[in-house]
Amino acid sequence: MASFASTGFSGFPKEGLAFLDNIIIHNSKEWLDAHKEEYEKYIVGPNKAYVEEMGEHLQILVPTIHAIPKVNKSLFRIYRDARFHRLDPIKERIGIIFWQGATHRMQSSSFYMHYDPFEVFVATGIRNFKPPLLAKYREYIKDEHRRKTLHQILEALKEKGYQIAAPSYKKFPRGFEGYEEEPYAYLAKFGSMYAYTTFSPDKTFHSEKIIERNFKIYEDMLDLQQWVYELTL
Repeated sequence: MASFASTGFSGFPKEGLAFLDNIIIHNSKEWLDAHKEEYEKYIVGPNKAYVEEMGEHLQILVPTIHAIPKVNKSLFRIYRDARFHRLDPIKERIGIIFWQGATHRMQSSSFYMHYDPFEVFVATGIRNFKPPLLAKYREYIKDEHRRKTLHQILEALKEKGYQIAAPSYKKFPRGFEGYEEEPYAYLAKFGSMYAYTTFSPDKTFHSEKIIERNFKIYEDMLDLQQWVYELTL
């Protein structure tokens, strides 16, 4: 694996996690408005620098990857949907995404990360198939070669210590009558397809070395990312 030197990103600051801790305690728009300067300095600034630098490295793996350091692009909004979160309108964790394809970022094959004061979550794939993509996925894996390829990718990732999304359904979906005994038919029970790993926010997370660590994870998961990308075409 290549070793990368940081050009503008020096890690996620500890002050950013302290800021998220405070959101847990003071979860309101008024509190966030009063601490906008800290939010920009310890959350937005480092996140944009991370997107720019990691995006350059991911282009080695996927030249057409989208790495756009803007809110509603590679950066997620800090506000939750107010219709459902009147008492906790502010997110206590920060999400970052790099996606491939012309469809919506959440329905595109992606490299993803989120973090909060307790955990860093790094993943590749799509975390939830909406109905059109779910229908396409189910039709796609009726092909035995595609099922076998996906199965082998998932098994290889598990051997490396990564975790795989759990099946979303206990029963086989409609349209899979007679497939129950087919090789790798269990894949029809999935409503998403991604692999992930987690770790605590440690010294590496707070340094430029998080680029190298996460890049290694994404590199390990590239075969899955590409299989999911081909599904979305």
